[in-house]
Amino acid sequence: MADLENYSPATSSTLFRLGSISKPLSATAVLHLWERGKLDLDAPVQKYCPEFPQKEWPITARQLLGHLGGIRHYSPDGKGDVPEDSARHFLGMKESLQLFANDPLVAQPGMKFNYSTYGYTLIGCVFEGAASEKFIDYLRKNVFDPAEMGQTRDDDFFAVIPHRTRWYHKDKSGIVRNAGVLDSSYKIPGGGIISSADDMAKFETAILRDKLLKRATRDLMWTSLKTTDGKETGYGLGWGIVDKFGLHILAHTGGQQGTSTAFAVVPSRNVGVVVLCNMDEVDVNQLAMQILRIALDIAENAP
Repeated sequence: MADLENYSPATSSTLFRLGSISKPLSATAVLHLWERGKLDLDAPVQKYCPEFPQKEWPITARQLLGHLGGIRHYSPDGKGDVPEDSARHFLGMKESLQLFANDPLVAQPGMKFNYSTYGYTLIGCVFEGAASEKFIDYLRKNVFDPAEMGQTRDDDFFAVIPHRTRWYHKDKSGIVRNAGVLDSSYKIPGGGIISSADDMAKFETAILRDKLLKRATRDLMWTSLKTTDGKETGYGLGWGIVDKFGLHILAHTGGQQGTSTAFAVVPSRNVGVVVLCNMDEVDVNQLAMQILRIALDIAENAP
């Protein structure tokens, strides 16, 4: 159901918060800008985002895309973060930097894989400096429109958006309740996009058919990065890399207040799957893998 109070069913065109599966969409836009020669993936971020303070070591866009930039993720105690139930709306990427820009790095860039949605907020600032336009506008023109993703957009708590679902949480007693308030304007590149199952399927089709990026660029995006000591991270530029069922799978999951998401593509079989759920803390990745196994007629006991 998209809305339990009004008994409105969810459909393949219902809009869900994507959570962190916003990152592959954003990475595709970043690589598109790189293809055009407007962004140097290995330049210090201050070249494009001077508002971000200098750190002990330089940080690059490539490292940020692969979670090797040393930027912190959310604090376990929530200190310094947007409160869990917050409708505060950030006007842009530069304003969002204030949440983490002055915090120390968690590791020297390149040394340690440290998953960070804030790292993608910094990518947004870098992107806008290089592109000289708003991140979401470039994404719409160069990813959403070519892929015919007509409904996909940035989430905005205050906007009236047709077909957007309500958000739910199941408490410890098993009762379904409305999830906490969330305005994700501070993290659009890493977790602030909304889309439908139809549109995300169109994105998978477009990326598999090389409609958005050159094949060599796509392969670069889908190649695991390595730490400075040579260990593969299992994560490329915005995409997770999984070997399962004897297949090479590019995938990502997401979760935030009132949402759980998973999607994956298998280039060798020209297949993709997307699962969007308007309840948090649901194991949708397991469901996505089960769907993929059935679609590809893979034995149930396949590793």
